[in-house]
Amino acid sequence: MSDMKFTKDETDRIVAKVKAYFTDELDHEIGGFEAEFLMDFFAKEIGPHFYNQGLSDAHTLFSEKANELGYLIEELEKPVS
Repeated sequence: MSDMKFTKDETDRIVAKVKAYFTDELDHEIGGFEAEFLMDFFAKEIGPHFYNQGLSDAHTLFSEKANELGYLIEELEKPVS
């Protein structure tokens, strides 16, 4: 997996949310630099766990749908005499 890259707009929105969280929930103000640093830290250290869980969820869903498709194909079979 390559490093997570965010657009400038995505970064700005995430930084705003991090800053708001610190202000609202922790009653502590942090600057944009600190919020972006924290975002990068979480993306690097915790992001892979979320990424892997997403892959696992996608794999499970794909397997379930593939099994359903297999049953639907079996239902299309014509009787052989």
